[in-house]
Amino acid sequence: MRWNGWGDPAKEQDLPRAVRTLLPLLLGRIRRPEEAVALPDVVLPDSALTDDDLDAFRAVVGVEHVDVSSDARVRHAGGRSTPDLLRRRMPRQDAPDAIVRAGTHADVVACLTIASERDLAVIPFGGGTSVVGALDPERGRHRGVVSLDLRRLSGLIALDEISGEAVLAAGTSGPEAEALLAARGYELGHYPQSFRYATIGGFAAARSSGQNSAGHGRFETMVTGIRVATPTGVLELGRSPGSAAGPDLVRVFLGSEGIFGVITEVRLRVHPVPQERVFEAWTFRDFASGADGLRRVAQRGGGPTVIRLSDEAETAVSLAQVGKIGKLLAKGAGVVTVYEGDDIAERRARTAELLTQAGGRSSGQGAAEDWLEGRFDGPYLRDSLLDAGVFCETLETATTWSNLQNLRDAVESALREGFAAERAKSYIMCHVSHIYPTGASLYFTVLAGLRSEPLDAWHRVKSAVNDAIIASGGTISHHHAVGRDHAAWLEHEIGETGIRILRAIKRELDPTGILNPGAVIAEQDG
Repeated sequence: MRWNGWGDPAKEQDLPRAVRTLLPLLLGRIRRPEEAVALPDVVLPDSALTDDDLDAFRAVVGVEHVDVSSDARVRHAGGRSTPDLLRRRMPRQDAPDAIVRAGTHADVVACLTIASERDLAVIPFGGGTSVVGALDPERGRHRGVVSLDLRRLSGLIALDEISGEAVLAAGTSGPEAEALLAARGYELGHYPQSFRYATIGGFAAARSSGQNSAGHGRFETMVTGIRVATPTGVLELGRSPGSAAGPDLVRVFLGSEGIFGVITEVRLRVHPVPQERVFEAWTFRDFASGADGLRRVAQRGGGPTVIRLSDEAETAVSLAQVGKIGKLLAKGAGVVTVYEGDDIAERRARTAELLTQAGGRSSGQGAAEDWLEGRFDGPYLRDSLLDAGVFCETLETATTWSNLQNLRDAVESALREGFAAERAKSYIMCHVSHIYPTGASLYFTVLAGLRSEPLDAWHRVKSAVNDAIIASGGTISHHHAVGRDHAAWLEHEIGETGIRILRAIKRELDPTGILNPGAVIAEQDG
């Protein structure tokens, strides 16, 4: 992946001319950013690890898999949020003290033992796609920090075709997993926007939700078992498809972001590769009527594999990207549906009836096919916007259907007022891509023409947004996880007792606190 941006460097995009034309109309005069630093010119602090520390890791994983080069340290210095990428453009940066590439479960166990004995923090690292600060090289109270790269733990370990389960190593990327399963006629069908780079272990650790969630569910619903290495022992969980043998400990590690242990294997529900795929797009007069249509579909059940609603602002920008500025004001909100698998005709007819009742009109296949073709490429556009001096970031939440519009209004108000306080115009877009019988997610993208230092300004704006989400009954994260960016707000969602439970689990599994300090649970003073 590009060291200071998203994805394949060969796929970097110039802003479409229509978008360049639109930006000054939306954001006013845009300040050109300072030139980004080149990778060879990045200045890092010296590694805090001694030769003896490094030799201990080398004895476990091999000399070639312990890396203290500046290149490797910078590439493991965080995730892919906009603040992460802005920091990558600076001449002086923080970074882990070493990269250790584990190749087996036993390697992970041994590395955690070494780190515990030598007072070194450990940041588990998969695809590097976190957008909530979960990969920051935070050492906490420890004398150094190691990035434990898990991508050598890759491959299909087992496939039980009778039971419909597969065991995958945690470092297996999304494309690798699907290719290995497809060779046997199966798929997982989990496609978040980070799919091309994120890993199976990362999906589990962040409680990921993919774009096919309407058909296949969230990643956590696919998980049937898990193997985890902790500083105090190993867990192999998920003996049977159903159990009443106490609380479900598998769920303790789904969403734990590496603070309790390192996930090394995941057992997952899989299904045969669908043989047919059908697309249909819909238009609605506004976001509210589109949301009503999605609610009807979710509560009826048996709908599309993918269903996604873009508000008026996001629909307009989508049109601008293909040069249709003249039609912007004529368009309302857009819905994309994709059907896979069996009974497509029946599911499509049922969905069409419900969307029509909510005021929707079918607009053919084109927009849905266009969305599928470019669904993993959105972050490339963000990089282009940053290069042009436009601040661009995303955030997401979820709530009940009855509270959806209230939460949307609260978040948009907090964004608009926050950027106005920074003397910046903003343009806010919203979509729904994950629906449930009782509610839905809200995913916001914001553009702003910031004149002040963007990292400090965004911290102030995002803090106000987080406050608004909590005050309005939303979750602090629907699928991006907590990381460090949301840790201070978690107690507001789960309560003081909930935080005490998480701290108790961490004390038992990670008594010296080496695993991902400050992520999920805010560090306590003293």
